[in-house]
Amino acid sequence: MKNKNIVIQFLALLIMIATFTACASTRTHESTGQYVDDSVITTKVKSLLATDDFLKSFQISVETFQGTVQMSGFVNSKEAVSKADEIVRSVNGVKSVKNDLIVK
Repeated sequence: MKNKNIVIQFLALLIMIATFTACASTRTHESTGQYVDDSVITTKVKSLLATDDFLKSFQISVETFQGTVQMSGFVNSKEAVSKADEIVRSVNGVKSVKNDLIVK
């Protein structure tokens, strides 16, 4: 009976270790928590860009990976690039900004 309990505890421990390992992040893969945090940051940035009167007419794509926000798209002036950069930096949780906006 004791052997059966030891085997069950050992299996439970292996399952817990496998679960934590599967949710861990690496250099190229986010953990579950980081993915959720990045999704929140992306949603906030997109919302702020869409409600800004100066920027809402531009097609700006936003992606976030481990706190780094990448914007891409086309705008009509350097002021629009600066304004978009300012908006992104105002969002809580943003670590850095990669701005690939092109002035046409």
